[in-house]
Amino acid sequence: IIIHLRSNTINHSVTLNSVYILIISGSCSKFLINITQFPSRFKFLKSDRIEGKQKMEHEFCPQENIINVQVTNADDCLVKVDEGKYGCIHYKRRCKIRAPCCDEVFDCRHCHNEAKNSIDVDPIHRHDVPRHEVKKVVICSLCDTEQDVQQNCISCGVCMGNYFCQKCKFFDDDVSKNQYHCDQCGICRTGGEDNFFHCDRCGCCYSKSIKDTHVCVERAMHHDCPICFEFLFDTLKDLTILQCGHTMHLDCLREMQQHHRYSCPVCSKSICDLSDVWEKLDHEVEVTPMPQTYQNKMVWILCNDCENISRVQFHIVGHKCEKCKSYNTRQIRGQHSSSSSYTSSVSSEEVVH
Repeated sequence: IIIHLRSNTINHSVTLNSVYILIISGSCSKFLINITQFPSRFKFLKSDRIEGKQKMEHEFCPQENIINVQVTNADDCLVKVDEGKYGCIHYKRRCKIRAPCCDEVFDCRHCHNEAKNSIDVDPIHRHDVPRHEVKKVVICSLCDTEQDVQQNCISCGVCMGNYFCQKCKFFDDDVSKNQYHCDQCGICRTGGEDNFFHCDRCGCCYSKSIKDTHVCVERAMHHDCPICFEFLFDTLKDLTILQCGHTMHLDCLREMQQHHRYSCPVCSKSICDLSDVWEKLDHEVEVTPMPQTYQNKMVWILCNDCENISRVQFHIVGHKCEKCKSYNTRQIRGQHSSSSSYTSSVSSEEVVH
């Protein structure tokens, strides 16, 4: 609601003949809203700065029509402009950034990276924005003032984002993500600082629930997803950590399972406990006799799960590791060198967590 003060009948520490933007709940039709406490950091807006925006002006009216509103928390009066209609598909915010690399204006660094790394751009000129080098933000939803990176506009006082990180030059209005800055990662993370820990060897933040159980892989998150090849360290998509310690997008993992692929695309280890599957394959081997020619044929296999090498009888269904009883093996000596198709006859529902 935009209120234009035009009377000297109210005794408050505000400037008359100025326009103020307030966030209040309830109806105020035909009544004056009397603010009894006003945050000192609130910036005044002139009417020419809100030209073209929908506004509602209330003239001061007789004293009997005044509605008193007690503001107990100064944050309740933070400016909110065009709520739900600002920002981009990545973040809700009231500012844009000027990329230091190409001096162009974008809604956020992801918008820049998508535009500058598209197939229409010459590969020589493709690049990502160095987020920590951003010095200017183009602001604002009300006044379009360009200024140094800060949370509130120096011209109109609008809050550019309820969450603000000076180190990352990052703004976001959706604080339900529980953002926090990790000094070791050097970037902002989501999920709440109390719920995550930073693994120095893996080089990223993991859930505390796997602090003592996860397998450390050097800089596990500092590479591309093995399925879609998107860089994982600062991706916006959900990630998963496999039993082997390698990482990938959760959606990519689910797509693998839909295609009956249950081994890590990096190291070929099983992505989950497949004990039930091995039992089913034991039964399938028993009921599938081999032709006389192959009954005494022996081959050497390497187990992808325990890395044990063993000599076993050749079978068309699969080769079982003598040490860990896994069928996730590959033939390393013999006429045919191949990996066991240990999931070909198993549905995805049987192995999904």
